[in-house]
Amino acid sequence: MLTGLLLGLTAGSLRAQTTPAAAPGQEPRYEIGGITISGIRYLDPNTMIGLTGLKVGDPVSLPGEEIGRAIRRLWDQGILGDVNVVVDRIEGNRVFLDFQLKERPRLSKIYFTNIGKNQADELRNKIKIVRGKVVTDALLNNTRQAVRKYYTDKGFMNAKINITQEPDSTLPNSVELVIDVKKGDKVRIADIDFIGNVAVKDGKLKGQMKKTKEKKSYKFLNAGKYNKTEFEADKQKVIDYYNAHGYRDAIITSDSLITVQSEHTYRWIGKENGKFGIHKRTEREADKLALRIYVDEGPKYYFRNVRWAGNYLYDDRTLASVLGIKKGDVYSKESLDKRLNYNPTGQDVTSLYMNDGYLFFQIDPVETRVEGDSIDIEMRITEGVQARIKEVNIAGNTKTSDHVVRRELRTLPGDKFNRELLIRSQREISSLGYFDPEKVGLNPVPNPADGTVDINYTVSEKPSDQITLSGGWGGYAGFIGTVGLVFNNFSLRKAGDLRNWKPVPGGDGQRLALNVQANGLQYQSYSLSFTEPWLGGRKPNSLTVSLNRSIQRYSSSGTLDAASLRSGSYIKVNSASVGLGRRLRWPDDYFTLSNSLSVSRYDLKDYPYIGGFNTGQANNITFNTTLARNSTDNPTFTRRGSALTLSLNLTPPYSVFKGAHPNVNEWVEFHKWMFDASWFTPMGSKLVLNTRAHFGFIGRYNKSRAYGPFERFKLGGSGLGFGGASNFIVGTEYIGLRGYDDPQDVFAIPTARQQESGGIVYNKYVMELRYPVSLNPAATVYVLSFAEAGNAFDNYNQYNPFKVYRSAGIGARVFMSAFGLLGFDYGYGFDNVPVPLGSTQRQDHSKFHFIIGQQIR
Repeated sequence: MLTGLLLGLTAGSLRAQTTPAAAPGQEPRYEIGGITISGIRYLDPNTMIGLTGLKVGDPVSLPGEEIGRAIRRLWDQGILGDVNVVVDRIEGNRVFLDFQLKERPRLSKIYFTNIGKNQADELRNKIKIVRGKVVTDALLNNTRQAVRKYYTDKGFMNAKINITQEPDSTLPNSVELVIDVKKGDKVRIADIDFIGNVAVKDGKLKGQMKKTKEKKSYKFLNAGKYNKTEFEADKQKVIDYYNAHGYRDAIITSDSLITVQSEHTYRWIGKENGKFGIHKRTEREADKLALRIYVDEGPKYYFRNVRWAGNYLYDDRTLASVLGIKKGDVYSKESLDKRLNYNPTGQDVTSLYMNDGYLFFQIDPVETRVEGDSIDIEMRITEGVQARIKEVNIAGNTKTSDHVVRRELRTLPGDKFNRELLIRSQREISSLGYFDPEKVGLNPVPNPADGTVDINYTVSEKPSDQITLSGGWGGYAGFIGTVGLVFNNFSLRKAGDLRNWKPVPGGDGQRLALNVQANGLQYQSYSLSFTEPWLGGRKPNSLTVSLNRSIQRYSSSGTLDAASLRSGSYIKVNSASVGLGRRLRWPDDYFTLSNSLSVSRYDLKDYPYIGGFNTGQANNITFNTTLARNSTDNPTFTRRGSALTLSLNLTPPYSVFKGAHPNVNEWVEFHKWMFDASWFTPMGSKLVLNTRAHFGFIGRYNKSRAYGPFERFKLGGSGLGFGGASNFIVGTEYIGLRGYDDPQDVFAIPTARQQESGGIVYNKYVMELRYPVSLNPAATVYVLSFAEAGNAFDNYNQYNPFKVYRSAGIGARVFMSAFGLLGFDYGYGFDNVPVPLGSTQRQDHSKFHFIIGQQIR
């Protein structure tokens, strides 16, 4: 406590001294003869003397303003609990002062009461008080405010915070802060009312506020909490909405936060206090909030005349066509800025110039006249000069070689600057899969002095290799285990140096995949593939080579011992393929064309699951050509773009050759057409709508020849192909249809059950609404809801693209760099599947599906 100035003079000492002469009405003046500090143990006395602002030889009055200022300077430091000034002695006109100080205690520990450990730890991180710091009034106030804000942000607006100081017996001049928290009831927003709005309804305005929501019983996901910072941001969103719809003068004149209380009466029938009957109890509910937001909409404005100034490269008509604003359109600053600077759905004026190298282009829209509800705009343009790219720098690629990134760039040194190609380069880097797509940065650095620009790309490596350790149930084959290794950024060039095996050589963008599936002797499958995406290193021409071998054994006796399986029936498949792909420049460079040749040999012995062909050998030579266009922006969580694929598989038409062998199975022949289309449309800031359509058709060259048994479509379930024994035959396409059984189950889509091999034509339609939960590259997670429909048919006479089995449901996807994509879906099938004769099972419309790997169809 501040005591003030004490003139410590006894009567005897006063008589012994001679008081300096002073003018009438004025205090006598002294010269400071000495200053001492007493009462402190941890503070430096010389520092304290310096803080007083006094020094030996200064003139002072007793009492006087000089001593008062010195006391205030010491007190303002906040480190003292009491300040006294005592006159030690007076010698002639010299006075000796002693500042008697009391130090404030220092902090040793902080304790929280009435809250849990997790909240206490969070508060310690927010407060960030250093042990040993002087406990000042400011420290106590800041601590109290920080704790209160923490609970206010959580909706506890009536939280009471009490801080007490308790001496620490283990440390001298130290205290422990005990912070007692009484949270009270959580206060939620019960009502939000807009007052003064006529043109826009309350519901529309409430929808603009993303964080400030009413708490209603039917709104399960809305917390209804009030946060002042978030509320201020939401108010600006309301104004932005008005501005975007022509109300350029709209303002929020005021807002008020009203605390409301309510009572609720509970009634029940029962026994209470020894009496049976109807009882009631009235309880006061927790305090609630009502927000009142007062709006002044102002008039609605429209564009009138738009004039251009300073444009030489393009004439007014061209610029007006790109701008797309006509006389009478609703005035919108948001729309105007989008059409001038960056329009994600179309061309804008700035892109028109910047895509032709005019990096230094500037445009300034000026309102030249406001008359009634009409506004005239003048577009003042500074075109500048064309800029050329000087340097292209890449940073952050700690594993991936520079040339792998640079070959994907559309911005090369010496080229004219082009904003569209700059954004395209960013997309191509993201699509590689080696970097976090959310952290691919680009920064053009203009050099106005020489009219050039440097392009700086930044990337952040993420794990791209995958290991698969999984299992699935394969009907007769039982449990099937899978071990797979996929090295997506492999380097064959570095494989010769053992120092690069960490654990495998990487960085050149090649892909090496090894996969083994087995459940002992019953079923075994081995595959190896290698892809070089830039064959020769100069052009994006890819080379893919793959080898596959599988064998499935079947015991007619039903026993699964090794001897029975080795002597029983089997099907063996050996295949190899080689493919070449290239990126096209027409119609645009999102197109790719790939061709491959594959050879398969089937060896069967008494195998019962291939209709009409149980023993013998068959050969399949297939030429595949695939035309695809992919403009999606992100491989793990796509927000926009599309992916279209048209694929054709052809075998030689053996049956049309003169003297061809009539056996349909010895030389497999068919032509198969596949079409897949997927579109991604952003629905707001996070939601994404994915719509898909898929079609497949299998044809024959000779109508007198039956369809072979090896190429079929099977529809239903998760699409993983674990439905039955014949599911392991090469050539079968498994099409997922959530909400229904996997092929070969009792309630599978009829075609897959009626004919063991499956259907020859199918179609499927899907609509998914996706929401990202986490975009962390280590684990990208999103949830989805879906509606889909599809069917497969045995022949073209039955084919009807509108005769489909429908389903809907919800799901989730987790993409982990090391394991790939994992999916969980819960689907409900709306349509009944015909029950086979003799079956006593009952159809279950609800299905839970587990998905491993990316499902295209």
